[in-house]
Amino acid sequence: MNKEVPVQNKSMQLPEHVRRIIDERADAVGFAALKRAADEMSQAYRQGRVACLSEAYLVTRMPATYAASYSVLREVRVRLGARIASVLDIGAGTGAASLAARAWFPDAALTLIERDPALSGAARCWLPEAALVTGDVTTIAGLPQHDLVIAAYSLGELRAPIAIRLWRAARVAMVAIEPGTPQGFALIRGIRKELLEAGARMVAPCPAETPCPIADPDWCHFAARVERSSMHRRIKDAELGYEDEKFSYVAMAREPVTVAEARVIRRPQHRPSLITIETCTPGGLQTERVTRRNREAFRRARRLVWGDAWGTV
Repeated sequence: MNKEVPVQNKSMQLPEHVRRIIDERADAVGFAALKRAADEMSQAYRQGRVACLSEAYLVTRMPATYAASYSVLREVRVRLGARIASVLDIGAGTGAASLAARAWFPDAALTLIERDPALSGAARCWLPEAALVTGDVTTIAGLPQHDLVIAAYSLGELRAPIAIRLWRAARVAMVAIEPGTPQGFALIRGIRKELLEAGARMVAPCPAETPCPIADPDWCHFAARVERSSMHRRIKDAELGYEDEKFSYVAMAREPVTVAEARVIRRPQHRPSLITIETCTPGGLQTERVTRRNREAFRRARRLVWGDAWGTV
């Protein structure tokens, strides 16, 4: 491999036992039905609607939701340490975010709230120890307090301003993840502002609690590489064995934590002897050019990927 080629993101996979169950369920439904459902689901997703055959969701969307949640919760674990003993997953779907939480907080008790019984039933297959609540979070009178509250790809679908209700249920921290689109980022930016005004402290991705420096029509988002199963490739008529899931997110905590000095908000650009890094910093957006003359910085920059922290923290 050319030594100037940057290190690539490692493709993410669902846990092996989950993939095995999904394959069995997909085979039972049949390819033709899965293909039709996946096409309808993709069209609804682009139009901001909800449409789902649970098996089609398991094959095409659950791995991406898991990868994005895993990436975000890895950063939360770095910033917060292991002080999460319970997790509340709102609009949990098939439990992808809870599976990611299990990876980073293996001893945490899990509670999932999902209004679609077919999706929550699937979650039961790989999270048998979790507490599952079938219901609409917007109509539940009182949410039980947990250390970490997660809303992964759910607040946009709920179409209800419940961020503050979720924050009140969070003893330690709250995470919101949405699609990495202008609309998804607009929702995340609004939640960020609302929670900061409520006294929340920044965890990630932002390096400061100042107003967001990214102006429309630009938007802040990141990417997680997802390994496609053979069924996923067939359904998508895809040649590549992976896809990049784009997402926007914010993580907030009750107490202040050490945040990143800067955040890489674009893929670093690599040229011989020069790496260009676009970052968000406490002073705003900056472009940093790292040359071989700074050997230590150049070595570190070569390993950077989109979404990483940059600096000494």
